[in-house]
Parts: sequence; C-alpha cells; structure tokens
Amino acid sequence: MAENELDKFRERWKQELTGKKEESRPVCVPSSSSSSSLAAAGQSPKTKLTNFSKTCNSSKLEGSGCTEHEGCCRGGEVAAETEEQPEYVSIARSLLDGRTSPLLDRLEEERSRRKRQYHNRTNVCSAALQREEPQRKAKKEEELVDQLIQDLNEVNDIPFFDVELPYELALNIFQYLDRAELGRCAQVSRAWRVLAEDGVLWFRMCVKEGFHQDASVSDSPCWKSTLRDCRNSAKTIRSNWKNRVGSISQLQFELGKVLCDVSSCDNFVLAGYTSGDVRLWDTLHWDSAASYLKANGLSASTDPRPHVSHVQVNDAVAAAAYEDGCVDLWSTETGGVPIHHYQSAGQVQALALSPDSPALVSASGPDVRLDHASDCGYWRTVCRAQLPKTVESAAVVAGRGQQCPLAALAAGETVYMLDPREEKPWTLHSVYGHPVTCLDASDSHVAFGVKRTGWAMHDGGNKIHVYSLETSKPAACVGNSPGDFTCIDLRNSPPHLLVCGNKDRRVRVFDLRAGSSVASLYAHHLGVTAVQADDWKIVSGGGEGLVCVWEMRMGAKLWEMHNRHPVRHVRFNTATLLTANIPDDKSPRGACITDDDLTAHRRHRGVICHYDFSEDALSQESVLPICRSDYSDSYGYNYNIGLAVPYDRLSGSHPSH
Repeated sequence: MAENELDKFRERWKQELTGKKEESRPVCVPSSSSSSSLAAAGQSPKTKLTNFSKTCNSSKLEGSGCTEHEGCCRGGEVAAETEEQPEYVSIARSLLDGRTSPLLDRLEEERSRRKRQYHNRTNVCSAALQREEPQRKAKKEEELVDQLIQDLNEVNDIPFFDVELPYELALNIFQYLDRAELGRCAQVSRAWRVLAEDGVLWFRMCVKEGFHQDASVSDSPCWKSTLRDCRNSAKTIRSNWKNRVGSISQLQFELGKVLCDVSSCDNFVLAGYTSGDVRLWDTLHWDSAASYLKANGLSASTDPRPHVSHVQVNDAVAAAAYEDGCVDLWSTETGGVPIHHYQSAGQVQALALSPDSPALVSASGPDVRLDHASDCGYWRTVCRAQLPKTVESAAVVAGRGQQCPLAALAAGETVYMLDPREEKPWTLHSVYGHPVTCLDASDSHVAFGVKRTGWAMHDGGNKIHVYSLETSKPAACVGNSPGDFTCIDLRNSPPHLLVCGNKDRRVRVFDLRAGSSVASLYAHHLGVTAVQADDWKIVSGGGEGLVCVWEMRMGAKLWEMHNRHPVRHVRFNTATLLTANIPDDKSPRGACITDDDLTAHRRHRGVICHYDFSEDALSQESVLPICRSDYSDSYGYNYNIGLAVPYDRLSGSHPSH
C-alpha cells in the first residue's frame, strides 16, 4: 500500500514539473514530428524527459529553428530560471535522475561560487593595498606616535604634554640637551618653551662652549641671545683670521734702544731693552698709567744701566731680570716701583713665571730660587737649591692654584722637578750624553726635546719625551728628526696634542695618545724659532723673520708676514696675535749709547707687532697712541717719523690715518 502511494506521488510530481517547464519554455520548441515520434514509441515518462533533453541539445547544435544569439539568450533565461526555482525542485530532479546523493551538485556549486567571490575580493583588496602602501609608509611613524600618546592618555587620564613636574627636576632633565634639541622642545608647548629658554641652561651652554668663563648668571638678561652673538662673533673672527682682515700695530719704545726680550699674556705685553728700561702695554687700554715700570734703585743708579736679559708677565705681576743679577717684580694694576726685588750672585740664565699664580723661579748658573706670594700679597722665598750643572731653561707648572708651586728645570741632559715640600730637587729624566734642548710644562705633563748623539742617532734621531706629573713616568715619546728641537708648546695646545719646531725647518704636531704625527709642515728655511697652535690653526716664526699662519687640517699656509730679525716670541688668543722680532746683535754698529738720533738705526732695534682680527678692529680704539697723541709729551721727540708708518688694514693698501 505504501509503495503504491509513493509511485502515485512521484507520477503526480512529474506531471507538475513537466507542466511548469512547458509553460515557461521560450519560443524555440521541439518540432511536431519529434513529439509525435515520442508518443508513438510509447516510452516511459523518465525516458521521454531524457530523450527530450537530448533532442533539444541536438537541435541547438544543428541550428534547427534557433540562431546562436537566441541560444545564448535561452541559456541566460534557463540559468535565471534555475536560480528562481526553489530548493526542493533541484532536489526533486536529482531524485528523478536516480542520484543517491542529491546534495552533491548543490554543494559543489556553492563551493565554486564562494571560491569566485573570495578570489574577486582578494584581487580588489590587493589593488587597494598597492595604491595605499606609500601613504601608509609615510604616515606609519606619525600613527605610532599618536597611538602612543593616545594610550598614555587612556592609561593616565592626563594629557601627555600637560604632565606637571617640579621646575627644578624638569630643568635638570633639559640640561642634557644641546642647542638644536632645546629649540625643538621650545615648539612643543608653552610650558616647555619656558623650560627650554631658561637662563641657567643657556648660561651653562655658553660657558661650556668657551664664552664668558668668568661670568655669572646675573651678568646677562638673556644668555640665549648672548650665546648667539658670541657664536656669530667667533665665526666672523675665524673668517678674518683666514683672510687676514684686521688691524696691525707696532709697539715701539723709542728710548729703549735695542729690544732684548718679550713676554705676553692675554692683553698684557712686556718688553725689555738694552737701555735697562722695561715697558708694559695693555692692549685693551693703550694709555694705561701702568705702562711705565721703574727699575730698582741699584740698577737705576748704575751707569751704564745693565741690559734686560729676561722678562715674564701674567695677569697679576710682571718680572724682569737684568744682566747684573737683579730681579724686579711689578704689579700689572699699579705699575710704578717694584713690589719685590732680589739680587742673584750672577747673571740670570733662566726666568719663568706661573701663568695663573704668583710664583717665580729664577736660575743663575746652578743656583735655583723659587719665590711665591702669600694670600696677603707678600713675596717670600720658599725654596733654594743647587744643581750639578747650569740651568738652561725652566718652566712653572700651571693649574696649581693655592697649592705649593712646582717647577721643571733643564740642566744638561737631566730634567729636575723642584718642589718646596721636598728637601732637594728630584730627577725626572736623565740620559748621559743626550742634552735637553727645549722645555715646556702644562698642568699635568712635562715635555722636553732631547738631542741624541753617537749611536743613538740610528734609533730614530732626536726625540720629544712627555712625562706625567701624577705618576712621574713617561707618557709618550714622539718625534724622529735629525735636527734639534728648538721650541715646544704644550701648555697652550689643544688636549692630547703637542706642537714643536725644529732646526730641520719643519713644524710638527703630534697626537700624544697615538704617539703619531698629525701634521708636518715645511715652514722656515732658517729653522723654526717659535710656535703655537689651537684646534684649527698653527702660527710659527722662523729665523729669517717670517711669521706664518697655517690651517692644521689641510696643512696649507693661509698667509705670512715678514720683518727683519728672527721671530723669538709668538702668542695668540681668539682675536689677537702678538709677534716679536728680536735681533741677535744687541750692539749694532753705529748704535752707540752716546748717539742722539736713534731713528737712523730703527731697522736694528727689533719690532713687536700686534694683530687684531676682531670685528671692531677698525674702530677708534684700535688706533695706536702715537697717532692719537697731542704732542704734549716731552720725551716723544720723533712722533713725526712714527706717523709715517702705515697702520692700515692687513688686507688693504691705503693708511687708515
């Protein structure tokens, strides 16, 4: 019973499906002959449906009643019809076809459709990502910063740039920033701008870069502007140095006869003459009353007066030694009569003054004497010693301050250290048969040139030895020259650098850390007599009278100036340069002390040149006193001759006055 009902249901279902299909069929229908043949054959409904499908397909291929365009349209209509039919229709067709799993085709179609959708979406997303990739890379960093700030705001519930710290703590953090970083921080917010423009920060930065070392915070209302002005001024001065733009002044003392020795420190210049006179110039105040220093009573009453053999000056005191063994000290503030005087047994061979403290060492033959001023200004002898050989050169160690002074002495082939706390001088270096030719000392090291003889010349030639004052052991040994080293500048050189001159006509700069040569310049054909260097330039003087300025990094000569007589003194600071050409012959022919007109022998006297490369070098203050005199001084009998000297710009050709 159940099987009969199922067969009836299937038959009725077939009829319904066949009726719906015939109603929705398009214009192209099978021919009457085909339908009649099917009916005559007496085939079953299932066979009829199958044969009908085959007949339609064959008719499409043969073109029996439908064109290609109509076939395409019919295919689209059939596909649309299939999509509009409910799901049970496809299931029924599968059952009618005798398939055991009617959902297989449905699942395959669904998988294919989903694959097509996935591929389409993937292609669209890939194209969009390719177009947006450059923009995403450009905004990646900004997005990360924004996300960080947003996360901080969400965590703390306080805006990131509004977090308030104690002012002192924030200032302590900002002190580790440089100029460019402070400028960027000043653009963040108003609170950060106040911190970034704090006067204490810019004052420390100004002092760190080497400007206004002795100033205090209250000395300037805006240290930021002060630092900017200082940097601009330093840039202009450096350009003036390279292009030789500035003013030149010749420091002359007509009554002094022949120049004997010159010393300088900052703005003070001290000169001694064969007439026994000592003259002090203040280059910042040309008409200072302290310019005329009186000799002690013994030297002043001697006829003829002894020549001045050595002079030394620092910021506080000036010292001079005479050929009769007298030593005088004056105050650079008051001048006038000496504040301290003593007499040595013989002629003073070496005289050295500490650059930053009132300490003076003098040597007369093998006898050495060290004088020091107390806190109250009273001078006294703190140490006396006698060495086995004559002292040829001496140097006082700088940077001792209020500590006990320390001096280095070169006598023959031995270098001694003189310490008042010790019973006698102790030996720092000594090699038999290798005499010391030059000596200099800084606050931490002592450097001296050694002349090698005999078989030692096969070991690299003459050397410069550098000893550490802290350990009293060798720190470096540099140089390899057949000539004698004539001058060393360790005190004024940049850190870890040493500059020296040699009789082989070369100026050399050594790196004490690596023990190698930084620069070697062929400078003067009569040997190098004076030298000094800073971080970018070298100034050297030679026996032929040339003063040369070199660019250290390139090793190129910037410019040179020539005067008669060897250059015995070269000192420069940021904006000024002082050179002294001192004659070897202190009694030239025709320059007798009984001559009245000394102007005929001007070329034999030597000359002191002061170069000013500052921005205001052409102002009224840079004009020599001889050009601004009112002729009221009784001793200036040759002013007219002095006016004939062209005190003009170094780079110009016409006189300024």
